[in-house]
Amino acid sequence: MNIYFCGIGGVGIGPLAEIALDAGYTIQGSDKNQGIVTEHLESRGVSINYDQSGSNLQQVHTKQPVDWFVYTAGIPDEHPELVMARSLGIRTSKRDELLSAIIKEKNLKLIGITGTHGKTTTTAMTVWTMKKLGIPISYSIGATMSFGPSGHYEPGSKYFVYECDEFDRNFLQFDPFLSMVTSIDYDHPDVYSTPEDYVSAFRQFIDQSEWCLLWRNDANLVGEIKNGWILGAHDASTIKLSGQHNRDNASLVVKAMERLGIDGNAVDAINTFPGTNRHFEKLAANLYSDYGHHPAEIAATLQQAKELNDNVVLVYQPHQNVRQHELRTRYTDCFEQANLVYWLPTYLTREDPELSVLTPAELSTKVTNHDAINIADMDDALWANIQKAQTENALVLVMGAGSVDGWIRKKLAQQSSATMF
Repeated sequence: MNIYFCGIGGVGIGPLAEIALDAGYTIQGSDKNQGIVTEHLESRGVSINYDQSGSNLQQVHTKQPVDWFVYTAGIPDEHPELVMARSLGIRTSKRDELLSAIIKEKNLKLIGITGTHGKTTTTAMTVWTMKKLGIPISYSIGATMSFGPSGHYEPGSKYFVYECDEFDRNFLQFDPFLSMVTSIDYDHPDVYSTPEDYVSAFRQFIDQSEWCLLWRNDANLVGEIKNGWILGAHDASTIKLSGQHNRDNASLVVKAMERLGIDGNAVDAINTFPGTNRHFEKLAANLYSDYGHHPAEIAATLQQAKELNDNVVLVYQPHQNVRQHELRTRYTDCFEQANLVYWLPTYLTREDPELSVLTPAELSTKVTNHDAINIADMDDALWANIQKAQTENALVLVMGAGSVDGWIRKKLAQQSSATMF
């Protein structure tokens, strides 16, 4: 099968391209820009074009007919390559339809991990634990890891471990052998119009699973569970990782290993978990980056930070204005573990032009420790404040799913370059 990936450098499409390549398919693709993922794929011999006008796809198809055009959810319906693919009669879909087909074709048992919060880390923990226990696995995860690529197909593997994203109802493409639900907390109002609609999608995902693992409070939301095991708070007591949310996520993994009948000490294995990029990732002394952008994630990550340092400074960039209209009343006590908060303007993406853009001042009105809030911008003044906090031995946590992570990494790179001369 010849597959063309549009947006091949993305965190969702890139791992899938890697899996397809490992599984023996012919692949190529396109992206707007070069990056770590595209460079890695090109090093493996994958042809990637950075002109997405549609002409490259047409040339590729003429040379060797493309069987499947896979595109990221982030591209518009009028994207030139998508329009070209349809005009050429090529099968088109988003990533999960192809992945589902590969899983079925290779006769793999799917371990599907989903949840509003924690699914990326829990997926990585599952991959790490199974590797440490010597279990051959294939997998896909929406983050980069120090212990392997983001996506991999292992010939002869029995299981496929996958981060099943609820955004755009993607996770409903799958029928897992075992599903793990980390949390259910209303999100993505641009996809799910009500909390009830959101919970209903999780209910459907659980019903599509042969077996399921979830927490008691989430089970109470979705209703009676006939095909699963429900965990209580005591199940996390043997985990030694920092952060209560990490200990909770790890306990799901340990229970999953037990239910799958996998031999070995899963607790010992998971207690050595090194983490993933952008999930409380240490960038420098007293400086961490995290992908969190929801009140529950903010509170959980600050709790983890507080276990390491009594003085925590948070730099927070909200994500997506349409989401902020839903979350604005929920920004209350989630910042209480932070001694100081620098609140940045919202990172805008996939927006409704009819909605007014909420300002940091408007979003922070209900914060219980409001005296800690400082309205800020990504500028030299903020960088100076971050450096000052570092030198005073505060733990600085830079949090957001938008541009703030790239900004702080660029500042660190410039600092490192300057010290070399």
